[in-house]
Amino acid sequence: MRVNSLAFRLVAGAGLWIAAALAAGDFALSSIFQASVERGFDARLEVYLESLVAVSRADAAGKISLVRSLGDPRFLQPFSGWYWEIAGPQGPLLRSRSLWDTTLNATPPGVAVGVESGAPVTFRLTGPNGRTLRAAERDISLPGDPRRLRYLVAAEESEVALEVQHYDTVLAWSLAGLGLGLVLAVLIQVQFGLTPLRRMRGALAAIRDGQADRLEGDFPSEVQPLAQEVNELLEHNAVIVERARTHVGNLAHALKTPLAVLGNEAAREGGPLAESVGRQTDIMRRQVDHYLARARTAARTRVLGTGVAVLPVIEDLARTLERIHVERGIVFAVEGPVEATFRGERQDLEEMLGNLMDNGFKWAKSRVAVALERRGARLAVLVEDDGPGLAPEERQKLFQRGTRLDEAVPGSGLGLAIVRDIAELYGGSVSLAGSQLGGLSVTLILPAIDARP
Repeated sequence: MRVNSLAFRLVAGAGLWIAAALAAGDFALSSIFQASVERGFDARLEVYLESLVAVSRADAAGKISLVRSLGDPRFLQPFSGWYWEIAGPQGPLLRSRSLWDTTLNATPPGVAVGVESGAPVTFRLTGPNGRTLRAAERDISLPGDPRRLRYLVAAEESEVALEVQHYDTVLAWSLAGLGLGLVLAVLIQVQFGLTPLRRMRGALAAIRDGQADRLEGDFPSEVQPLAQEVNELLEHNAVIVERARTHVGNLAHALKTPLAVLGNEAAREGGPLAESVGRQTDIMRRQVDHYLARARTAARTRVLGTGVAVLPVIEDLARTLERIHVERGIVFAVEGPVEATFRGERQDLEEMLGNLMDNGFKWAKSRVAVALERRGARLAVLVEDDGPGLAPEERQKLFQRGTRLDEAVPGSGLGLAIVRDIAELYGGSVSLAGSQLGGLSVTLILPAIDARP
């Protein structure tokens, strides 16, 4: 999944919203749970406080005692974190064994603590070992004792913190798992939702590779208008190309006839002027043939869905050239994958390979070889001969229109220039090098497609 893809944007956007929502939920749930734990903790303290009051007795001398223990062994264990204390106006009167030799900083009786007298109140204070305690305190008088006594029960607040911390840990892992599951669900949903676009991409690839001429299939209502527009564009493109082909053909017929008349008249008249006219007419005919061929090729290269197997074209051309040069006994060999397919028109492939192979047969002593090779999305066609070859400085001259290095061999001098022009229109190239056979090696690079059954 690429960073700039639609799927990444959808998943990333959903992931951010999910993360924000879960973070807010974690904070809210943790706060609610902490408040609930604190209320429950305070309720326990108040229960112990009421129990302490219930078991307290004052004798005639004013001595305070407990008729029974509170029942929680933590009040008996020194510095266990749970403490109680009963204080009078002069100070502490009775305290739990867990306080050992220390006392709590209870508010003296008769001092307002923020609520009406006799009502319990909760607050924080510092207990033994400097630890923070959460305390419940009540100001009350016992039967038979006129004094105002202050009862206090306290416990270390760390118990609340530990319980909240454990809950937060469980909650965080739970929400993280939930978030991961939601992101995974969004990813699956996005992949499923974008399936029509992937099918459309495959249908377009089939059109490009020549397997179809329009988008076929049942697409969702959001994508169907796009498919219809693409089909209409393909049909419009085909109409324009066909119209251009017709115009090119008409122009070819319109120009060739006057040129032929001029050439015939010049040949019939004779003389320097006629010779000059004939020479210029021949040049014009060759230029017209070249540019009309290029125009036809440019129109065809813009048509999607064209492809042709290369090996059968080479074999057909080789049979024709072997019959032409039968008296020279040239041996021809070709090798390469049968499924190699050129992305383009058969006429253009025949013109390019025909020029290259014709040159090879013309200059070869006894042997011509053609090799096909797939190079990723490209197809390399290597044409070699065992002829005299060319020096490096002469090779580039062959791509100039009308350049001929040997007038004794028939030809117009346009072959390699036409091959180069057609190849470049398809995004390909032509290069020359020395051949392992001893002559010239020409490498033609063309776009390729995978042959499909």
